[in-house]
Amino acid sequence: MDFTITEEQRDISTLAGQILADQVSPEDLHQYDSRETPRFDSALWAQLADSGLLGIAVGQDQGGMGFGYTELCMLIEECGRVLAPVPVIQTCIGAMAIAQHGDESDKAILGDVVAGKRIIAAAVHEDGNEDIYAPTCKVADGKLTGSKHGVSYCEQAQALLVVATEGGEAGLYEVDPTDSSAQATALWSTTMEPQCYVTFAGTPAKKIGGADAVTYFLERYIIALCAFQVGACEKMLKLTAEYTTERQQFGVPIASFQAVGHRAANCYIDSACLRLVVQQAVSKLDAGQEAAASVNVAKAWCGDASHRISMTTQHLHGGLGVDRDYALWRYALWAKQNELSLGSTNYHLRQLGDAIAAGDFDIDL
Repeated sequence: MDFTITEEQRDISTLAGQILADQVSPEDLHQYDSRETPRFDSALWAQLADSGLLGIAVGQDQGGMGFGYTELCMLIEECGRVLAPVPVIQTCIGAMAIAQHGDESDKAILGDVVAGKRIIAAAVHEDGNEDIYAPTCKVADGKLTGSKHGVSYCEQAQALLVVATEGGEAGLYEVDPTDSSAQATALWSTTMEPQCYVTFAGTPAKKIGGADAVTYFLERYIIALCAFQVGACEKMLKLTAEYTTERQQFGVPIASFQAVGHRAANCYIDSACLRLVVQQAVSKLDAGQEAAASVNVAKAWCGDASHRISMTTQHLHGGLGVDRDYALWRYALWAKQNELSLGSTNYHLRQLGDAIAAGDFDIDL
């Protein structure tokens, strides 16, 4: 595969990087550490909308840029580089699923998404059920029952996409998070991201699509999370390179020590491999190809590589690596949360094992 980016893609990445670097700093993120202030920057959200970036993967007929999933993941990678306090992943992936599988009435909200007037949250995780493709939440006669946990930005959202089962088949449904039958309880998340535990008691649910819509939505959601982690891992490496070059011991920078160089090199290899497996999955999804195994590989690598990079970069920083006045600790928390979100490493490796055993293994080696 040729992963060379086009000039337009380079411009999108540059624009996103400039806006996010200008608007998000470690000092800006410090205001959310007490959990008293919701981790949502409405001014940044408005600026992303004004720049057109929220409409990267929305069709031009809906006011978007008309690009694809590859370009969206470039934006998401830049969000990961600064740990942007905005729901780009949930909203933009949700918009893609609605555009692909929704009817005309569903697609009517896409213009508001592009304008930054509508946030979409995603309800996927369930207590005691790691299989995100086989939910226990049920829909009958257009009413949703069950519960979901870890629903990010639920309190800020105007629409909620829920993975649920109806008649034995998984489906993707849109619900109104402000409906009185949907009870949301605020949670404290590892990353200070605003999350809720949501209980549905006969909540009206509009079906977006069946099992195909669930697969479309979840695969792109998983890889978007991996793209976010690509940016976060590269930022951890950059912080470590800067620190070890400046920090001196025995009169020389510690970066000149062979042990430090070897550990940093291993992190670089992990980060480069993570980027490659994510790019492969992004390329397949953008082309509409079968990508289940590529998604599993990318998410499994994301979990393991992020863990190793997080641990090593903290060690190379010494005590500063866990100092809350320094930036690295936030990236370490995100690495752990992303490792366990949308299926752990073990979950995705089991999925790969099942595919191999069944002779249905589509990964390009």
